[in-house]
Order: sequence, then C-alpha cells, then structure tokens
Amino acid sequence: MKYGIKSSGLHYTFPSLRVLLGRASPLRSGDQLAGTAARSAEERVAAQMCLAEVPLAACLEEPAVPYDADEVTRLILDTHDRTAFAPVAGLTVGGFRDWLLDYATDGALLTRVARGLTPEMVAAVSKLMSNQDLILVAAKIRVVTRFRNTLGLPGRLSVRLQPNHPTDDPQGIAASILEGLLYGCGDAVIGINPASDNPAACAQLLRLMDRLRTEFAMPTQSCVLAHVTTTMQCMARGEPVDLVFQSIAGTEAANQSFGINLALLREAREMALALRRGTVGDNVMYFETGQGSCLSAAAHHGCDQQTLEARAYAVAREFSPLLVNTVVGFIGPEYLYDGKQIIRAGLEDHFCGKLLGLPMGCDVCATSHAEADQDDLDNLLTLLGVAGCNFIMGVPGADDIMLNYQSTSFHDSHYLRQVLGLQPAPEFAQWLASMGILDSQNRLPTRPARMEQLTQRFLEQLPLPAA
Repeated sequence: MKYGIKSSGLHYTFPSLRVLLGRASPLRSGDQLAGTAARSAEERVAAQMCLAEVPLAACLEEPAVPYDADEVTRLILDTHDRTAFAPVAGLTVGGFRDWLLDYATDGALLTRVARGLTPEMVAAVSKLMSNQDLILVAAKIRVVTRFRNTLGLPGRLSVRLQPNHPTDDPQGIAASILEGLLYGCGDAVIGINPASDNPAACAQLLRLMDRLRTEFAMPTQSCVLAHVTTTMQCMARGEPVDLVFQSIAGTEAANQSFGINLALLREAREMALALRRGTVGDNVMYFETGQGSCLSAAAHHGCDQQTLEARAYAVAREFSPLLVNTVVGFIGPEYLYDGKQIIRAGLEDHFCGKLLGLPMGCDVCATSHAEADQDDLDNLLTLLGVAGCNFIMGVPGADDIMLNYQSTSFHDSHYLRQVLGLQPAPEFAQWLASMGILDSQNRLPTRPARMEQLTQRFLEQLPLPAA
C-alpha cells in the first residue's frame, strides 16, 4: 500500500509501510548504512506526519517482513490477541501516542493491552515520540518477574553483576563477584560472558557460581552466557544451570545467523523448567538484543533497525523471560554513531519492550571508537532510571576487559539508587543487610571489620591456584 502527504508545497510518497517506518525513524548511522533512513530532515518530518495518520491496525495487514518468509512474523501474527487490542484498535498511530500519554492510561491498562500490541505498532508510535514521551510512558509500566528473587517491583533497581575474565580464570572471576557483591550488585543475575563456549569450561563457571551462591545463601540466580546449545549440553550433564541465555534478533534469518530458531528456544526452556531450580518463580530465560544485529547479519529485509529490534521483543515475549537486556551501544558506531543516537536508542528499546510486556534492562554502554563519552552514558543511565528500567549492568571499573567495551560500574548503582530513592530486589536487599554489606538505607557499611570477615570467608571458597 502506498502512503503519501503534502508538506511545504511538496508531495512525499512512500511505497510501503516498511519504507515509511524507516523514513520516519530518528537519524542513526545503521539506517543510513542500510539505505532505509530519510534522505533529508524534511523527508523525515513528512514521514512522521504521514505515519501519524496511519491506522494502527495497518501494522497487522502489512508486517515489516512477509508472513510466508519469516517465522518471527508468523509468531507475531499467530499469537496476536484481538481482545487485548480492542481498546486501541480504532486509533491511528498518532492517536495511539495521545492515548499512551493520557492521564487515564495507567500501568494496569497498559499491561492489559500489551498482548494486543505488535512490534510494528510500538515501533511506529515510538518514532512520533520525544525522549520525554518515551520516559513518561515507560515509567507507568512495571513488569515483575521471579526466579530466586522478585525483579521489577516499584521502587527497585537491580544489577547484573558481570565478572568477565579474558581467560575465564576462576579466581579472577570470583574476585570480581566479591567486589560486586560488596557494592550490593548481583540481584538481577550474576552473569558471566565466557571467553570459551566449550561446555567443560562453562560447566566449571557454573559450578563456581553455584558453590558461592549456596555457601552464602544468596537469593539470586547465575548464568553463563554461552550459546543456548552449550547450555543445553550442560543441563543434560546435570550441571547447575539457573537461567538459559541467548542473543536474539527480529528476523528468522538473523536468528539463523545466531544458530537458533524458535523451536530450539522452546526446547531449551522446557529443559530449564524441568530442573525446578527457581524458589519464588519460574522465569528461566535471559535474552540480549541490540539495534543493528539484523543488518550486521545481512538479514534486515530492507527494514529500519529500530523496528527490527522491537520484533526481537516478540521473540522474547514468547518465552516469559526473567530478563531482557538491550546492549544498546555494543555493536558499534556503524549502527549507533554517537552519544545522541545511543541515548535515543536506549530509550526507544526500553519503551518498546515495556509496552510489549517485557522485563527490560539496559547495558548502558559504548565501544571505544564511538563518538560517545562517560557523560553520555551517565545521561542515559539517569534517564533509564527515571523511566523505570528493571536493571542495569555492574562491570568492574565500568570497563569489560574481556569484551573490550565501556559499561556501567558497580558504584553506578549507588548513584542511581540514591538519587532516585531505589532499592535492590527485596529478597536480595534483606540478604545484603543480613551480611552487613548495605544498611537499611542502601549505604555501604561503616564497620570494615565485618567486611574483612566476609571477604576472608569468601576467599576460602575460591579454587587454589595451580602449583
């Protein structure tokens, strides 16, 4: 279907909704690389004006990727809940924006309509919204998930403790875990990106984390972020797997480039559920995404990267995950060129994921060759905190020495929790208090002797260095 609009004496036409969505997107380098971006600021504004008049239901009739060519599209349309869609079914994309911003549209109502929304719908409306619009709507929504603790509650901010090591050295990893715990991090997950995807190496890391968690009775979960098939091998061998991790994307072809499909993810989830390792819930999946992943795999079907990112959230939603993490600046400046683009993308991802009913976190990060600095990351961190982000990352010194990128440090959680009056997950907060790590006001302890005792006890659990 063609779309068009007259603006400033000019007539702009767009041959399809897919093209219109790309032209309406805020500027980013990945869309320029793919040829989906507006060719001028004037064309972008015209596309946004045109998109505002498109019926929301058109997204059901014109998916970004054809139904017959893509299992993600089939998942989106085959699971669409028409009853949940009914309250907004008669709106245009612009009318949907107004509805989202209305005082009467609260978190409970947004939760009820979530299953009626498709990725193309939420991507479309995000292109019409300012940064403050994205923050306001996302802040209305709380998505609560559970495994060994409860994540996403109002007034809470969780942290993924990321103790990566370039050689998977158990002592180096354990030392980073200790440092993170002493800052009150780790309630979202203690998650290691392994340097090796070898099942034996991953099993060693799984056993290390499980031993530490059990010894200190930590109410949290662990994860080795290996490929899903590696984790499945570990589960089959009886290793202590809490969460199953996988990077996902918004098209079937991009997921194939990751070596996965929907059937494989379903099988992995069933294996994890059968272990029954959760104590307060059974959300067993952990997904990571990022704008540009489809384009980097030459699997974008001529779509803009933000719409495809939203489609990845439909994949995630199918598997009731504990955590979904947009690793917003990790792929590099080819896709998000500078701090402005990274900030915008982080807010878009969080907004779209929350509207679709997902427990969204964000790796507030950048590569060293992006036109971004610490101030940009601090700004995005603060904006996401205001928007109600479920979790952020905790990386030693904010510099991941294995993945070679800049993220958020352990102490960044103290900044955000203090300035916004937030606490860790309730079960984890109680554990931190019982261990003398944080007091009732989320402050570091004033009793160093207690810390020395805890550190010594922790070190006793570490593997001895090789002779």
